[in-house]
Amino acid sequence: MALPPVLSGPLSVPVVASPMFIASGPDLVVAQCTSGIIGSFPALNARPASLLGDWLDEITERCNAFQKANPDAIVAPFAVNQIVHRSNDRLEQDMATIVEHQVPIVITSSAPAPRSTRRCIPTAGSSCTTSSTMPSRTRQSRREPTA
Repeated sequence: MALPPVLSGPLSVPVVASPMFIASGPDLVVAQCTSGIIGSFPALNARPASLLGDWLDEITERCNAFQKANPDAIVAPFAVNQIVHRSNDRLEQDMATIVEHQVPIVITSSAPAPRSTRRCIPTAGSSCTTSSTMPSRTRQSRREPTA
């Protein structure tokens, strides 16, 4: 399976920076991207929810300005991590903002992405990476112990 173009473009090293709860925000993401690695942050870090669009605009503008000032530099794309667990009451609103801002990469985690989320990601021109750790842990905990 070939990598999507957004992931096979120029990177200084093939790294996706971890979207860290609380710690990741525009300053860190811009520093990561302008260092040539994929920067990321959880959508839920933007609080209140209305701040997400502002963050996306800021990251895009600062990365574009850096690229313009440093035409030979590698500026990697950025990613937004979406917690798709049913407890995330912002999911639909945040996905609408992500689509509107054409976020290059969307990472979904904590549960399989709902069908509505999977459908809107290609519409935005984004690539989606899914990390579904919770269901596998649940399945493991229900297994009978082996002797």
